[in-house]
Amino acid sequence: MDTPPLSGSDSDSDDSVVTDRELQDAFSRGLLKPGLNVVLEGPKKAVNDVNGLKQCLAEFKRDLEWVERLDVTLGPVPEISKPQSTSQSKDQKAVDPEDDFQREMSFYRQAQAAVLAVLPRLRQLKVPTKRPDDYFAEMAKSDQQMQKIRQKLQAKQVAMEKSEKAKQLRALRKYGKKVQTEVLQKRQREKAHMMNAIKKYQKGFSDKLDFLEGDQKPVARGKKEGAKGQQMKKGPSAKRRYKNQKFGYGGKKKGSKWNTRESYDDVSSFRAKTAHGKGLKRPGKKGSNKRPGKRTREKMKSRAR
Repeated sequence: MDTPPLSGSDSDSDDSVVTDRELQDAFSRGLLKPGLNVVLEGPKKAVNDVNGLKQCLAEFKRDLEWVERLDVTLGPVPEISKPQSTSQSKDQKAVDPEDDFQREMSFYRQAQAAVLAVLPRLRQLKVPTKRPDDYFAEMAKSDQQMQKIRQKLQAKQVAMEKSEKAKQLRALRKYGKKVQTEVLQKRQREKAHMMNAIKKYQKGFSDKLDFLEGDQKPVARGKKEGAKGQQMKKGPSAKRRYKNQKFGYGGKKKGSKWNTRESYDDVSSFRAKTAHGKGLKRPGKKGSNKRPGKRTREKMKSRAR
Protein backbone atom coordinates (compact mmCIF):
# COMPACT_ATOMS: atom_id res chain seq x y z
CA MET A 1 0.00 0.00 0.00
CA ASP A 2 1.45 3.33 -1.07
CA THR A 3 1.81 6.06 1.55
CA PRO A 4 0.77 9.62 0.65
CA PRO A 5 3.62 12.02 -0.09
CA LEU A 6 4.71 14.19 2.86
CA SER A 7 4.96 17.96 2.79
CA GLY A 8 8.32 19.75 2.55
CA SER A 9 8.70 20.42 6.29
CA ASP A 10 7.78 16.86 7.26
CA SER A 11 10.25 15.38 4.80
CA ASP A 12 13.08 17.65 6.09
CA SER A 13 12.39 16.72 9.70
CA ASP A 14 12.34 13.02 8.83
CA ASP A 15 15.62 13.33 6.91
CA SER A 16 17.23 15.14 9.83
CA VAL A 17 15.99 12.49 12.26
CA VAL A 18 17.35 9.78 10.01
CA THR A 19 20.74 11.42 9.74
CA ASP A 20 20.97 11.94 13.50
CA ARG A 21 20.24 8.26 14.03
CA GLU A 22 22.86 7.28 11.51
CA LEU A 23 25.42 9.52 13.24
CA GLN A 24 24.59 8.03 16.60
CA ASP A 25 25.01 4.52 15.20
CA ALA A 26 28.29 5.43 13.56
CA PHE A 27 29.55 7.01 16.79
CA SER A 28 28.61 3.94 18.79
CA ARG A 29 30.44 1.70 16.31
CA GLY A 30 33.54 3.98 16.35
CA LEU A 31 33.36 4.77 12.66
CA LEU A 32 33.56 8.61 13.14
CA LYS A 33 37.01 10.09 12.55
CA PRO A 34 38.32 13.21 14.38
CA GLY A 35 37.60 16.42 12.49
CA LEU A 36 34.45 18.44 12.73
CA ASN A 37 33.11 16.31 15.56
CA VAL A 38 34.99 16.98 18.83
CA VAL A 39 34.59 14.73 21.80
CA LEU A 40 34.36 16.70 25.04
CA GLU A 41 36.40 15.24 27.85
CA GLY A 42 35.98 15.85 31.56
CA PRO A 43 37.56 18.83 33.40
CA LYS A 44 41.32 18.73 33.78
CA LYS A 45 42.63 17.98 37.23
CA ALA A 46 45.09 20.53 38.70
CA VAL A 47 48.31 18.87 39.73
CA ASN A 48 50.37 20.47 42.50
CA ASP A 49 53.82 19.17 41.64
CA VAL A 50 55.84 20.64 44.50
CA ASN A 51 59.03 18.80 43.63
CA GLY A 52 58.88 19.93 40.02
CA LEU A 53 58.33 23.54 41.05
CA LYS A 54 61.28 23.44 43.43
CA GLN A 55 63.45 21.95 40.70
CA CYS A 56 62.50 24.77 38.27
CA LEU A 57 63.18 27.35 41.00
CA ALA A 58 66.61 25.91 41.66
CA GLU A 59 67.46 26.13 37.95
CA PHE A 60 67.05 29.92 37.58
CA LYS A 61 67.77 30.89 41.19
CA ARG A 62 71.06 32.69 41.82
CA ASP A 63 72.74 33.39 45.12
CA LEU A 64 73.33 37.14 44.68
CA GLU A 65 73.93 39.79 47.29
CA TRP A 66 71.12 42.16 48.32
CA VAL A 67 72.75 45.10 46.53
CA GLU A 68 72.38 43.25 43.26
CA ARG A 69 68.80 42.18 43.99
CA LEU A 70 67.35 45.17 45.91
CA ASP A 71 64.24 43.20 46.83
CA VAL A 72 62.14 44.27 49.79
CA THR A 73 58.85 42.91 51.04
CA LEU A 74 57.02 45.26 53.36
CA GLY A 75 53.52 46.38 54.22
CA PRO A 76 52.12 49.88 53.80
CA VAL A 77 53.22 52.77 55.99
CA PRO A 78 50.89 53.27 58.97
CA GLU A 79 49.04 56.56 59.24
CA ILE A 80 50.47 58.68 62.06
CA SER A 81 48.00 61.57 61.80
CA LYS A 82 45.18 59.73 63.60
CA PRO A 83 45.59 57.21 66.46
CA GLN A 84 43.87 54.02 65.39
CA SER A 85 43.00 50.84 67.21
CA THR A 86 43.98 47.32 66.20
CA SER A 87 40.54 46.67 64.69
CA GLN A 88 40.88 49.72 62.43
CA SER A 89 44.37 48.64 61.36
CA LYS A 90 42.99 45.22 60.46
CA ASP A 91 40.27 46.89 58.41
CA GLN A 92 42.93 48.93 56.60
CA LYS A 93 44.80 45.81 55.57
CA ALA A 94 41.74 44.62 53.71
CA VAL A 95 41.87 46.98 50.70
CA ASP A 96 38.86 47.07 48.43
CA PRO A 97 40.22 46.27 44.92
CA GLU A 98 37.24 47.94 43.29
CA ASP A 99 38.00 51.32 44.93
CA ASP A 100 40.57 52.99 42.65
CA PHE A 101 41.64 55.66 45.12
CA GLN A 102 42.09 53.23 48.00
CA ARG A 103 44.02 50.79 45.82
CA GLU A 104 46.40 53.46 44.48
CA MET A 105 46.97 54.85 47.99
CA SER A 106 47.90 51.38 49.22
CA PHE A 107 50.48 51.11 46.40
CA TYR A 108 51.85 54.55 47.27
CA ARG A 109 52.14 53.80 50.99
CA GLN A 110 53.78 50.44 50.33
CA ALA A 111 56.36 52.09 48.03
CA GLN A 112 56.94 54.76 50.68
CA ALA A 113 57.60 52.10 53.31
CA ALA A 114 60.06 50.37 50.98
CA VAL A 115 61.96 53.62 50.36
CA LEU A 116 62.17 54.42 54.08
CA ALA A 117 63.53 50.93 54.82
CA VAL A 118 66.00 50.76 51.92
CA LEU A 119 67.65 54.21 52.09
CA PRO A 120 69.52 53.61 55.37
CA ARG A 121 70.83 50.28 54.11
CA LEU A 122 72.07 51.85 50.88
CA ARG A 123 73.84 54.59 52.86
CA GLN A 124 75.54 51.94 55.00
CA LEU A 125 76.72 50.18 51.84
CA LYS A 126 77.86 53.58 50.45
CA VAL A 127 75.64 53.35 47.40
CA PRO A 128 74.83 56.81 45.95
CA THR A 129 71.10 57.52 45.79
CA LYS A 130 71.18 61.03 44.26
CA ARG A 131 72.13 61.97 40.71
CA PRO A 132 75.33 64.05 40.48
CA ASP A 133 75.29 67.52 38.91
CA ASP A 134 77.53 66.47 35.98
CA TYR A 135 75.50 63.37 35.24
CA PHE A 136 75.40 62.51 31.53
CA ALA A 137 73.18 59.80 30.15
CA GLU A 138 72.98 58.62 26.58
CA MET A 139 69.64 59.31 24.96
CA ALA A 140 67.41 56.41 24.12
CA LYS A 141 66.76 57.80 20.63
CA SER A 142 69.37 58.08 17.93
CA ASP A 143 70.63 61.32 16.41
CA GLN A 144 68.78 60.62 13.16
CA GLN A 145 65.51 60.25 15.01
CA MET A 146 66.13 63.47 16.94
CA GLN A 147 67.01 65.24 13.68
CA LYS A 148 63.69 64.14 12.20
CA ILE A 149 61.87 65.40 15.28
CA ARG A 150 63.73 68.73 15.08
CA GLN A 151 62.84 69.13 11.40
CA LYS A 152 59.21 68.33 12.17
CA LEU A 153 59.12 70.93 14.95
CA GLN A 154 60.74 73.52 12.67
CA ALA A 155 58.20 72.82 9.92
CA LYS A 156 55.37 73.16 12.43
CA GLN A 157 56.83 76.47 13.67
CA VAL A 158 57.12 77.79 10.10
CA ALA A 159 53.51 76.80 9.40
CA MET A 160 52.39 78.59 12.56
CA GLU A 161 54.30 81.73 11.55
CA LYS A 162 52.70 81.64 8.09
CA SER A 163 49.24 81.30 9.61
CA GLU A 164 49.96 84.23 11.97
CA LYS A 165 51.11 86.37 9.04
CA ALA A 166 47.98 85.44 7.10
CA LYS A 167 45.83 86.42 10.10
CA GLN A 168 47.66 89.76 10.36
CA LEU A 169 47.17 90.41 6.64
CA ARG A 170 43.45 89.66 6.93
CA ALA A 171 43.20 91.99 9.91
CA LEU A 172 45.06 94.73 7.99
CA ARG A 173 42.74 94.29 5.03
CA LYS A 174 39.72 94.61 7.28
CA TYR A 175 41.23 97.72 8.88
CA GLY A 176 42.02 99.16 5.42
CA LYS A 177 38.44 98.61 4.29
CA LYS A 178 37.20 100.25 7.47
CA VAL A 179 39.45 103.28 6.94
CA GLN A 180 38.39 103.47 3.29
CA THR A 181 34.70 103.48 4.22
CA GLU A 182 35.34 106.14 6.86
CA VAL A 183 37.15 108.32 4.29
CA LEU A 184 34.30 107.90 1.79
CA GLN A 185 31.72 108.81 4.42
CA LYS A 186 33.77 111.85 5.43
CA ARG A 187 33.95 112.97 1.79
CA GLN A 188 30.18 112.55 1.41
CA ARG A 189 29.58 114.63 4.56
CA GLU A 190 31.93 117.35 3.31
CA LYS A 191 30.21 117.35 -0.09
CA ALA A 192 26.75 117.65 1.52
CA HIS A 193 28.02 120.49 3.76
CA MET A 194 29.47 122.31 0.72
CA MET A 195 26.23 121.94 -1.25
CA ASN A 196 24.25 123.37 1.68
CA ALA A 197 26.68 126.30 1.93
CA ILE A 198 26.40 126.95 -1.82
CA LYS A 199 22.59 126.94 -1.63
CA LYS A 200 22.67 129.37 1.28
CA TYR A 201 25.07 131.64 -0.64
CA GLN A 202 22.90 131.53 -3.75
CA LYS A 203 19.78 132.44 -1.77
CA GLY A 204 21.58 135.32 -0.04
CA PHE A 205 21.45 133.88 3.48
CA SER A 206 25.22 133.91 3.73
CA ASP A 207 28.07 135.82 2.10
CA LYS A 208 30.88 133.54 3.31
CA LEU A 209 32.96 131.59 0.83
CA ASP A 210 34.77 129.48 3.40
CA PHE A 211 33.45 126.27 1.86
CA LEU A 212 35.73 126.90 -1.12
CA GLU A 213 38.76 126.63 1.19
CA GLY A 214 37.79 123.27 2.62
CA ASP A 215 40.76 121.41 1.13
CA GLN A 216 43.29 123.85 2.60
CA LYS A 217 45.05 123.29 5.90
CA PRO A 218 43.42 124.73 9.03
CA VAL A 219 44.70 128.15 9.95
CA ALA A 220 45.76 129.09 13.45
CA ARG A 221 43.32 130.80 15.81
CA GLY A 222 45.10 134.17 15.68
CA LYS A 223 45.17 134.13 11.89
CA LYS A 224 41.44 133.32 11.80
CA GLU A 225 40.66 136.23 14.09
CA GLY A 226 42.79 138.54 11.89
CA ALA A 227 40.95 137.38 8.76
CA LYS A 228 37.61 138.05 10.46
CA GLY A 229 38.78 141.57 11.35
CA GLN A 230 39.78 142.20 7.75
CA GLN A 231 36.35 141.05 6.55
CA MET A 232 34.65 143.38 9.01
CA LYS A 233 36.82 146.25 7.76
CA LYS A 234 35.84 145.57 4.14
CA GLY A 235 32.16 146.29 4.73
CA PRO A 236 28.98 145.23 6.48
CA SER A 237 27.49 141.79 6.12
CA ALA A 238 24.64 140.87 3.77
CA LYS A 239 22.15 140.96 6.63
CA ARG A 240 23.22 144.47 7.56
CA ARG A 241 23.02 145.65 3.96
CA TYR A 242 19.51 144.19 3.60
CA LYS A 243 18.31 145.96 6.72
CA ASN A 244 19.92 149.22 5.63
CA GLN A 245 18.15 148.93 2.31
CA LYS A 246 14.80 148.23 3.99
CA PHE A 247 14.91 150.53 6.98
CA GLY A 248 17.55 153.11 6.12
CA TYR A 249 20.95 153.88 7.51
CA GLY A 250 19.93 155.07 10.96
CA GLY A 251 19.55 158.59 12.27
CA LYS A 252 16.34 160.60 12.68
CA LYS A 253 13.36 158.96 11.03
CA LYS A 254 10.44 160.90 12.55
CA GLY A 255 9.37 163.79 10.28
CA SER A 256 11.72 162.77 7.49
CA LYS A 257 8.87 163.03 4.92
CA TRP A 258 7.58 166.38 6.03
CA ASN A 259 7.63 169.20 3.44
CA THR A 260 9.86 172.15 3.90
CA ARG A 261 9.89 175.53 2.18
CA GLU A 262 12.52 174.39 -0.29
CA SER A 263 10.70 171.13 -1.13
CA TYR A 264 7.41 172.98 -1.50
CA ASP A 265 8.92 175.44 -3.98
CA ASP A 266 10.75 172.67 -5.93
CA VAL A 267 8.49 171.43 -8.76
CA SER A 268 11.19 169.81 -10.91
CA SER A 269 9.90 166.31 -10.23
CA PHE A 270 6.28 167.14 -11.19
CA ARG A 271 4.83 165.01 -14.00
CA ALA A 272 1.37 165.89 -15.39
CA LYS A 273 0.64 162.37 -16.69
CA THR A 274 1.37 160.79 -13.38
CA ALA A 275 -0.57 163.43 -11.47
CA HIS A 276 -3.74 162.98 -13.55
CA GLY A 277 -3.74 159.18 -13.49
CA LYS A 278 -2.42 158.77 -17.02
CA GLY A 279 0.81 157.16 -16.05
CA LEU A 280 1.88 153.57 -16.41
CA LYS A 281 -0.48 150.94 -15.03
CA ARG A 282 0.62 148.59 -12.26
CA PRO A 283 1.79 145.16 -13.35
CA GLY A 284 -0.59 142.28 -12.81
CA LYS A 285 -3.73 144.31 -13.35
CA LYS A 286 -4.24 143.53 -17.02
CA GLY A 287 -7.78 142.39 -17.80
CA SER A 288 -6.98 140.80 -21.18
CA ASN A 289 -4.80 138.08 -19.66
CA LYS A 290 -7.23 137.15 -16.89
CA ARG A 291 -7.53 133.37 -16.43
CA PRO A 292 -11.09 131.94 -16.62
CA GLY A 293 -12.55 130.32 -13.51
CA LYS A 294 -12.65 126.65 -12.73
CA ARG A 295 -16.25 126.08 -13.76
CA THR A 296 -15.71 127.96 -17.00
CA ARG A 297 -12.70 125.81 -17.77
CA GLU A 298 -14.67 122.63 -17.06
CA LYS A 299 -17.44 123.78 -19.39
CA MET A 300 -14.87 124.53 -22.09
CA LYS A 301 -13.42 121.03 -21.69
CA SER A 302 -16.88 119.39 -21.91
CA ARG A 303 -17.66 121.35 -25.04
CA ALA A 304 -14.40 120.35 -26.60
CA ARG A 305 -15.26 116.68 -26.00
